[in-house]
Amino acid sequence: MTLNRREFIAGTAACLAASPMRADASGQAASETDFATLRSHFPWIENQTYINNAGVHPISAPAAQVIDEHVAYKLHGPGADRLFIGEPEIEELKVLYGRIINAKSTEVALVQSTLDGENVVAAGLGLHRGGGNVVTDEFHYHGGAYIYRQLEAAGLEVRIVKQRDWRTHLSDFEELVDDDTRLIAITLVSNINGFVADSKALSDLAHAHGAYLYADVVQAAGCVPVDVRARGLDFCCAGGYKWLMGLEGLGFLYVKEELQDEVLRPMQFGDRQYDNIQYHNFPGSPAGSTDVSWEPRPGAARYEIGTPPHVVIASQLQSLQYILDIGVERIQAHATPMVERLLREMPALGYEAITPPGMNTPLAAFKAPDPDALLAKLQRANVDVKVKWYQTRISPSVYNNDDDIDALLNALS
Repeated sequence: MTLNRREFIAGTAACLAASPMRADASGQAASETDFATLRSHFPWIENQTYINNAGVHPISAPAAQVIDEHVAYKLHGPGADRLFIGEPEIEELKVLYGRIINAKSTEVALVQSTLDGENVVAAGLGLHRGGGNVVTDEFHYHGGAYIYRQLEAAGLEVRIVKQRDWRTHLSDFEELVDDDTRLIAITLVSNINGFVADSKALSDLAHAHGAYLYADVVQAAGCVPVDVRARGLDFCCAGGYKWLMGLEGLGFLYVKEELQDEVLRPMQFGDRQYDNIQYHNFPGSPAGSTDVSWEPRPGAARYEIGTPPHVVIASQLQSLQYILDIGVERIQAHATPMVERLLREMPALGYEAITPPGMNTPLAAFKAPDPDALLAKLQRANVDVKVKWYQTRISPSVYNNDDDIDALLNALS
């Protein structure tokens, strides 16, 4: 019999109850038995050695089952083992994501993607009107940097911090940020090489000049601990289809409570932003001073527009709970030894590391002098990692293990 979503979540939690990081009676770390179980939840790995989760993360079998439950509802209507998505489920989704980044659900808005959220921030701050400057860096995702490049025509000045030794430095930001700076825009964990920005220092720098800090957290949320308050983030966004293990078409925009409306103005409008709309000009309607009235929804819902993708929400609900049941810290700890091994062994095969040491993210990147030859080797071995810009990026997740790393290294030997 098909389980409903809450029953499946309970079953998932039970199979994850024994932490892979828990010590046994002798004080030694427990084995990774639970992660071996997780591997069976991602059948993609049965068909290919897939270590490209920073690109697109496979969904789990539990998430796929919940999609089936929602589709069954859309096909057959109400009934047992069919999942309806309504406002309670949407609110639950925001609560779960808030737990992952330490935010209130009222600080989370649903958007289409990471870049959709960054556009909401740029427009809400009035950057399209020109004036002042935005400071970003070479590690900011190229789609995000493109937003500000396009706004240069309106008179916005864009200042770019250059990377040095595959990292950025606070002193270089300090040289470019001034009292005309309106926003510092960064990627918290670089999609290029896993470099982790010092967001708290950059937040302090921005605030000292009356500016704000935006961070693209799509390569962090779900695989690296993100505490928006400890990291000093005013705004951040992440799409669901990478480390949040969801599907394309849904993202999560965080807007710090104190900055909603007065600082970040809504610039698009729709029916997600109000409740209890009344038309007073219909026959029999109560009299009113206007033809129509409504109650604004509180919180970050003011940045939402229309109906979000319910089938994606169904999957994402399961995936966020799945991540929380495992624990982001444990996900990070599982990937760390594989990344460290890659950083040790890949250079001996002719691939120079461009990931700085000590980043503690699930991304390891290397120079790839001959990308065509590299791709040919990978295809012969049925191994998938990212190869682009004369670089290769390897990004293991919860279902990967040393056998996958062996398969990659053997393919390159």
